[in-house]
Amino acid sequence: MRTGTRLPVVMRGYDRGQVDALLKRISQALGGGPPISADEVRQVRFTIVLRGYEHRAVDELLRECIRELQATAPIGERPGRPRAQPAWLINWIQNARFSGARLRSGYDVRDVDAFLDRVIAGLRGAAPPVTARDVRESAFRTVRIGPGYDEHEVDRFLLQLAAALER
Repeated sequence: MRTGTRLPVVMRGYDRGQVDALLKRISQALGGGPPISADEVRQVRFTIVLRGYEHRAVDELLRECIRELQATAPIGERPGRPRAQPAWLINWIQNARFSGARLRSGYDVRDVDAFLDRVIAGLRGAAPPVTARDVRESAFRTVRIGPGYDEHEVDRFLLQLAAALER
């Protein structure tokens, strides 16, 4: 969500206090606070007042917030997602095996394993969910000596994982 977005004020628009309160609640939810669902945001109706926020600007910002809330919702609650999928993904991640890097540099085993554990915790609902974007932006330390995973295998797996989280 674009925090700090300055919404235009017009002669007749949405009540600024109501809009600001909703945006604060959404921001808190995205930051790990009390949850709010995308459906709750869709159902909100604002009072039209003098010197309120411009309708189109607020509606556009709320559409963006809804997309972000859907992307961070537990995977079983996302639109079009069957509830069985998290269990399948957890099993798939737990059974992933990567070759050792041998004499080449590779990704630090502890970093990769810790990240995948975080993904699993998110799928189980025990931690904030990891999004496809988080997977794509993940970075691991490389090691030359010591236990390391083959970088190409890990990268391929993470691309597949990101695609699965998007579906």
